[in-house]
Amino acid sequence: MKKLLLMIVGAFMLSTSLWAKLLVPLSVNIDDDDMPIGNGLPRNPIEVPLVYIEDYTLTFEVGHPDYALTIKDENDNVVYTTVVTSTQTTVVLPSTLSGNYVIELVMGNWLFTGRIDL
Repeated sequence: MKKLLLMIVGAFMLSTSLWAKLLVPLSVNIDDDDMPIGNGLPRNPIEVPLVYIEDYTLTFEVGHPDYALTIKDENDNVVYTTVVTSTQTTVVLPSTLSGNYVIELVMGNWLFTGRIDL
């Protein structure tokens, strides 16, 4: 009985810590204007990355591919850029950023975009 209770309490604590982080909704586009229509596209839909934000920390799912991360302001100016390797699960954004931003993740020819508020 104690084990069951500990498992339930542990699951609750884990789930509440995950709820504190907000999922960043991302849309997907092809980032290659030179690609002919219908060539080189996978038959299955591309899997959109799971990215969470809490304060200035972005959290990525374990085992993700490498991404080029770019943060742009409302005027489309690049304010932050880095490479997120497949072994990284977190990226801490500069605390000097404040306001609404566009987040872009590039993986090969795939561009994932979303909006974040810092």
